[in-house]
Amino acid sequence: MSLAVTVCYYAAGRLGLMGRLVVEGVVVTPIWPPTGVAVAALLVLGARVWPGIALGSFLVIASLTAPGPTTVVTVVSNTVAPLCAFLLLRRAGFRRDMARLRDGLSLVFLGGFGAMLISATAGVGLQVAKGSLDKSEFWPAWLAWWVGDTMGVLLVAPLLLVLAGPAGRFRLRRWKEAAFLGLTTLVLMPMAVLNPMSMLFLVFPLLIWAALRFQLAGSMLCALFASVLTTFEATSRRGAFLHLTDVEIMAKLQAFNGSAALTALLLASVITEQRATRRSVRRACQELAEVLEHLAAGEPSPGPPGTAESRAAPPGGHRDS
Repeated sequence: MSLAVTVCYYAAGRLGLMGRLVVEGVVVTPIWPPTGVAVAALLVLGARVWPGIALGSFLVIASLTAPGPTTVVTVVSNTVAPLCAFLLLRRAGFRRDMARLRDGLSLVFLGGFGAMLISATAGVGLQVAKGSLDKSEFWPAWLAWWVGDTMGVLLVAPLLLVLAGPAGRFRLRRWKEAAFLGLTTLVLMPMAVLNPMSMLFLVFPLLIWAALRFQLAGSMLCALFASVLTTFEATSRRGAFLHLTDVEIMAKLQAFNGSAALTALLLASVITEQRATRRSVRRACQELAEVLEHLAAGEPSPGPPGTAESRAAPPGGHRDS
């Protein structure tokens, strides 16, 4: 299992590096998929796969530069952050199916915003300690690093958890709607991202549609596609990111990715919880109806007042004198 996690972590890291940016002299990625892979692997397989995360992190770093003493600190922080996310989520009673709003909020604030403070602080702090980054440049680089790690958790981990869960029933009518949604997404999202008029807001109706009809699976796929497409356009300085400085590109990209991830994740969690509640109420009503039918089957049917049935003796055989 650990070896499989290592392969997935390394592959996700290489994909993430394709959209890297340089902020204040530090190489960062607006979306760092390995954090999502690590958190999902820990939630599905347990804490025993942490060596695979550490080895994957080391291989990603080794593919960029020659390993040195500082590599140990980076590997440790990249391993400890997902482990802390896993422990915090388990302590909060997180469910992998994310069928409750509290599960979505836990993943956002504990697994994303909270735990990823460790990797961002250790990574940027190490650059400052080495002297490769000035103290005045700490916060911009730290924010970019932290957001990249957090986006990896919010965009990648939910999708992997959905794929690792049991497959649900999918009717033919849903397939047709899913195909239409996918086609609309493939047409509308590039138009919104590539347009120099900055029409990124057109993405959000698609996210809402996907969340309402297909919950986490649909909304997270749309959000991930939109974020990846937007990230590559930002690194190429095209479309909505034309003629912007590095800081402006990173700020705009982070705002969009964060908004898309939170909209898709939290709205899908709300819809999933409501549907689960509705199913529970429907089952309870059906069970109650069955109980009433069984009770009614053992008693005489009530008749109109004054009839013989209405004057029948009560249970026990006693009748008022």
